[in-house]
Parts: sequence; structure tokens; C-alpha cells
Amino acid sequence: MAFPSPAFRQRIRQGLADARLQEALGRAIPTFVAARDAAFAALPDAEAVRDRARAIRAHTMAHLDRYLEQFAREVERRGGKVFWAATAREACDYVVRLARARGVTMVAKSKSMVGEEIGLNAALEAAGIRAVETDLGEFIIQLAGERPSHIITPAIHKRREDVSLLFQKHLGMPPTDEIAAMTAAARQALRQIFLDARMGVSGVNFGIAESGTLVLVTNEGNGRMVTTLPPIHVALMGIERVVPTWEDTEILLRVLARSATGQAMTVYTSFLTGPRRPDEPDGPEELHVVLVDNGRSRWLGTPLEEALYCIRCGACLNACPVYQAIGGHAYGSVYPGPIGSIVTPMLGDGNGAELAYASSLCGACQAICPVRIAIPDLLVRWRQMRAGALLPAWERWGLWLYSRIAGHPRLWAWAGRWAQRLLRALGRGGWLRRGVGPLRAWTAVRDLPVSQRAAFRDWWASRSED
Repeated sequence: MAFPSPAFRQRIRQGLADARLQEALGRAIPTFVAARDAAFAALPDAEAVRDRARAIRAHTMAHLDRYLEQFAREVERRGGKVFWAATAREACDYVVRLARARGVTMVAKSKSMVGEEIGLNAALEAAGIRAVETDLGEFIIQLAGERPSHIITPAIHKRREDVSLLFQKHLGMPPTDEIAAMTAAARQALRQIFLDARMGVSGVNFGIAESGTLVLVTNEGNGRMVTTLPPIHVALMGIERVVPTWEDTEILLRVLARSATGQAMTVYTSFLTGPRRPDEPDGPEELHVVLVDNGRSRWLGTPLEEALYCIRCGACLNACPVYQAIGGHAYGSVYPGPIGSIVTPMLGDGNGAELAYASSLCGACQAICPVRIAIPDLLVRWRQMRAGALLPAWERWGLWLYSRIAGHPRLWAWAGRWAQRLLRALGRGGWLRRGVGPLRAWTAVRDLPVSQRAAFRDWWASRSED
């Protein structure tokens, strides 16, 4: 296959050429980064808290089987049901069977990246069951017929003007670009959905092993409506989202909201333990927790296991110059950005390894990650693992030749002198502005500086002689 694939190249070109996208990203991302920096600056011992958060995630992954079993046991002890889904298909089939068995015709959904990952909406619609997104961002992109472009803010690629046009078309809203008016229109459209839905589906930010508690972090009240009003609550949880204790959860909550939205804590942080008890007036009659593997477990104990530390804050997307330039849809994945480039080929059918090349390896993602995932190192590992399959023949041969020359000092010195002479011959005024062969693509968007000084080896040799 060509690398990058023609489809990937086309998505990149579309992202770069989309003036509305560039405007939307330019409005939103600097605000997120500034808020995140201010929030961590106000957190006492912020770096120590990040170290502790990383240690919690590392410990959990090292003992994932034990904590998952404990979590499942506690959920069931409190009246919930647990389904272990090895694949996306198994997860979708379980939810569809459950909905059919209970006579559900409409499902109200809170934001769930795992739901997007497994394609739950499509599975429900294929079974004749209406699925309605109630998170405002997800609601917007569902109306637009699109997928999320950001882990935290699904509609970050939409300007308020774009949302206004959508609401005018689908909700009959009068023309306006006032945020309050558009929010009110969405709320009016969704209110009856909450009342009519017989099943609510949510994601899970963390599952606390010691009590079987589900933790949901949102800034909208829809999360609580979806998980408490319908008689059936289905929680979709990636197996890596388990946390050993309440104390560990508190540490992770400190860094999650600050990294995601720059808040000390989100507006709604919900802790749900089991379905409604006989003496309780509110809550679902049934709780079903679907633990989704979908490829995650095969990476445990490997160098890529560290990617499973991710708490889905989205901070690495906001820091990434590539994401800022092309947006989320260019990745062609549910999980975009730096962490998405690692996670995407780890899940499901393993497609998407070429995304590892959509990075400058500048390290901004690792610097901002609340659990200090070595994202650039993991991207390089993917490149190493897939180089033979993705790189064109000339580059594979070039790397092979480079490795041979670099292993022989005399040959390396000789090759370096000739390369310098060649660049000087091709360059003008100290710059190579139009390369030849493989260099042509590189110099199409940047100039290559050409050293006019003697090579270091020659300078060192002449200095030694003096």
C-alpha cells in the first residue's frame, strides 16, 4: 500500500483547506490550553499528583485481572449485571438483545467514546431501535451525520454559526447565533427523549473495584438523566478504566478535569453504585455493565501497555500541532490526536497504524499528559513495528543503507562529506529550496538549511593538527 494512504492524504488536504475548521480550532484550542495551565498552576504539588496518578494507572494495568474481577463481583453483589464483551460485535449484540427483550424502541445516550468505538448507534438503528445522543456536542454531530472530532468536545470543529444552521434545519429554531438560545432549543428537543426512553446508555470514566461504583464526569445534566430516569441503565466501560480504590479515584479526578477543561472539578461528578434499592425512590430498575475488551488485553505486558494508562482527557490533542492543523476527522478514527494514533491500531481489527506518522514527535503531548504517558516513544514503536508494511520501497532501502553506513565510522565520514558537497551544489544562498527525488516533498513546504562551514570531523582534525 502507498504511505500515507490516498484516503489519509485526502483527509489531511481537506482539513488544511477547510477555513471553517481552522477558525473553529483557532477559537477553541487556545482557551483549553490556557485554562489547563492555570488549573494546574493552582493545584498544590501538581507534579507530585501527576506522578501519583501515573503510579495508580501503572499498578492497575499490572494487576488488571484482579481488579476487574473484584469490580465485577461488587457490581453483581449490589444487584447489577456484568457482561464481558471480547469484541465490539459482542458488546453491541448484548445491548441490542437486551433492548429487544425489554421492548425498548428508543434509547437515550450520554456521551460514550466506547459507544462510538463499537458502533453502538448503528447497531441499534439496524435493529429498528432509535438512539438519541443527549450530550450537546454529540447531539450536534448526530444531527450533522458526523463522528466526534475530539475526545472531550465532539463538536469542536463546529462554529456557533454552523450549529445555528443545523438547529434551524432540524429543530425549527429561529435564526440566531446566541449560545443561550441554541442551548435552550436543544434542551427543549431533548426533554421528551429523557421521559420516553426506556433505556439509558452511558460511558464510564472510572469503575471503582472496591465497591463496584461507576464514576461519570460531565458538565451537563444529561448524564444523570440518562442514568437515573429510564428503567434500564447500560454502562459501557473499557476494561482499562477500572481503578482499585476510592482514594485512587480521587487522585485521578484531580487531574482529569484540570487536563480536560481546566476545571478543578466538572459540574456533575456522579457516583453510581448498583440499581435502585427497594427503599429508594429514584434510579434504574436494572443496571447492566458491559466490560469491553475489543483488543485491549492483547497489549498487556507489552511496551504498548502504557497507552492503556490514558484517562481520555484530550489534553494531548490540544497540545498537538498536527491535530491543531488538520482537526480530528483527518485521522479517520474515533480516537484522534496523539493518543488516538497509538490506541486506534491497538483496538478492534488493528487498522490505523499509519496514524503514528501523523506526528512531529515534538513531545508536547507527553509534557501535558496528566499521567505522563510517553506518547512519542509509543508512536516510534508503532513506526518500527509497521515500517516494513507501510513505508515505500525507496525509504525502506534508504533506511537499510543508512543503518549499514552509520555502523562504519570511516564510511560514515566519507558519505557525510559527499552529502554536504551535494547539498551545497544544489542549494542557493545557504538554503535548499527545491529538493530532488524524495527531498522534493519535504522542501515543498519548508526550506532545508545547507551548512557552509566545514564538517565537524574536518574541523576537529584541523584543530588537532594545530
